[in-house]
Amino acid sequence: MENIDYNKTANGSPDPIIPIDFSPNDNKGPRVTFKLKWIHVVVAVFVLISGTAGWFVLTARSVFVEVEPITAEIQITGGFNIKLGQRYLIRTGSYGLTLSNVGYHDSLTQLLVSTEQSQSHPFVMRKLPGIVSIAALNIDNARVKIDGVDLGETPLIDVPVEPGNHQLTISKERYLDYGEAITIEGRSVAQNYQANLEPAWATVSLSTIPSGADVLVDGEVFGTTPINAEILQGRRDVTLKLSGHKAWQDDFDVIAGEDITIPLVELEPADGLVFIRSNPSAASVTIGGDFKGLTPLEVALAPDQNHELTFFKNGYHSNKTNIRTLPNQERELNVELDPITTSVSVVSEPRDAELFVNGEFRGLANQTLELMAASQQIEIRKAGYIPYSTEFTSRPGLDQEIRVTLKSLEQAKLEQIKPVIITAAGQSLKLFYPGAFTMGASRREAGRRPNENLRDIQLERPFYISYQEVTNAQYRMFDSEHSSGTVQGLTLNNEAQPVVRVSWTQAALFCNWLSERESLAPFYQVNEVDEISGFNAESIGYRLPSESEWAWIARTDGSGNQLKYPWGIQLPPPENAGNFADVTVQNYLGEIMFNYDDGYFATAPVGSFTPNQYEIQDMAGNVAEWVHDFYGAVGSVGGVEIDPLGPADGQFHTIRGSSWAHGSITEMRLSFRDFGIEPRDDVGFRIARYLE
Repeated sequence: MENIDYNKTANGSPDPIIPIDFSPNDNKGPRVTFKLKWIHVVVAVFVLISGTAGWFVLTARSVFVEVEPITAEIQITGGFNIKLGQRYLIRTGSYGLTLSNVGYHDSLTQLLVSTEQSQSHPFVMRKLPGIVSIAALNIDNARVKIDGVDLGETPLIDVPVEPGNHQLTISKERYLDYGEAITIEGRSVAQNYQANLEPAWATVSLSTIPSGADVLVDGEVFGTTPINAEILQGRRDVTLKLSGHKAWQDDFDVIAGEDITIPLVELEPADGLVFIRSNPSAASVTIGGDFKGLTPLEVALAPDQNHELTFFKNGYHSNKTNIRTLPNQERELNVELDPITTSVSVVSEPRDAELFVNGEFRGLANQTLELMAASQQIEIRKAGYIPYSTEFTSRPGLDQEIRVTLKSLEQAKLEQIKPVIITAAGQSLKLFYPGAFTMGASRREAGRRPNENLRDIQLERPFYISYQEVTNAQYRMFDSEHSSGTVQGLTLNNEAQPVVRVSWTQAALFCNWLSERESLAPFYQVNEVDEISGFNAESIGYRLPSESEWAWIARTDGSGNQLKYPWGIQLPPPENAGNFADVTVQNYLGEIMFNYDDGYFATAPVGSFTPNQYEIQDMAGNVAEWVHDFYGAVGSVGGVEIDPLGPADGQFHTIRGSSWAHGSITEMRLSFRDFGIEPRDDVGFRIARYLE
């Protein structure tokens, strides 16, 4: 049963049921109509702007553009920005930035906004140049420089100069330089500078008796006396010249602005000039007892005085004469000297030999002649004989005789040829008659260097070569102060060790010294500063061996074979073969022979090892050796070379042979060639000379 709730009235009786209208459902909803009004547009725009502003505020960065000067106008282009006080809200990115301010260069640059939330970007604007005017008081055309840059001559008006500190310099000939440190404001601000240039001279007053003398300052004519000359400061040479008078000269320190008055100068009359000759010439001259020189001679003599001249010459009677000159006079004096003679008898064999006195032919040698009592060169000659020559001084009042027996060339030659000779320094040299051989090495030879070209050599002149290298003791007979030094604390300077640390020139000068000790014509020609300027190939004086002679002694064996190494054709060297780079120097040198020990760290006494096939010692090892030749690397171009002495000139000289510092295959070979110019502690030398 349904429960029906009835509405009741206040009195409890139910409300009456009232019918309503009813329409059936047609399945269609209610129709709504919307009308756009202006308020809607305003709201939409507000929402859009608010959203955009909010987005910009959330993504923008706070940027402070710090500009010097602070008054600069700032313009940012290339994007949206908002200025809030001194800062800008702007998004990350690159923007154009334009800065402008009065007195400054406009600046167009970039503003790079990073991702930092708050950031500063400093900029400094460049000032415009200052406008500068420069003048030198009471002087025009003074040269103006700022920081060494020439701006022109004064007066300078409205010259643009970059702002900052500068050095101003103003100079003018005959004035002291003016310098000042200046500060240029810039920003087109006008600035004026004035300088007072001080004179760089002083007035020098000069007077002479007599007047009219030319005044020269440092050789430049300033005028004639009396004069007030404006002379630049400094040490000045003042000379006064007047015809017929002696020149007057003095030095003065001239200080700018401090005038000088030189005391009156009394010029002396000029000397007379006398040109003196004598027959014979080279006579000694004294004037008033004072030696003046040898004739011909020019002397100045005080005028209006008598002067006594005395002439002396060995072998002649002295001669005296008097002379008087006038001021500034030039004259000549010729004097004859009478010889002092004495009789001398000359006896010679063969009897038809000829006699020469001081190079003058005097007839057959067997005669009595009058000779001057002075040193004279006497020569007796005959074809096919060795000439006799001597310095002879005759003695007045004594019977004197010159007796000579000439020696034939063949006899002298035979007597002079000795298989071994000993020098004045105690060195022994052996004579060799060489022949033909080939210098250099085949391109296929292991260790060969490009400078070892093959050369066909013919040695025709017999020569001597020393058994041993020159020792310290022998070299110090020539140069007592020479020291060969030390290596790694070990001395190279003992008497018997080979001399080292000598240049090629020093070695050549030693050879000349040795020649002079034995009255041999020096092989090497020497200039006034002790430099070798050439050589005389015809001389039989001592010299350095030629490279071809050295190679012949080192490599040939007398039977047509040539040695590759000093001991033969194979490595390693046999015991006692020489002084090379071995185990004794393994902590000092890089390339050594580990299977060899010669017992010496550096140089050994000469002759300590087995000699070569010709009994010559140390042709390999101990020290390498200077030879005569300039260094060259060419081969035989014109066929066989006859007794070559190397290139005509060059910068370096050739060095042959290995030394105690050599241990490679290249260096151990006898064809190894080196060159140099400076002394070394492993290079010495030996000596040689031609037989004839």
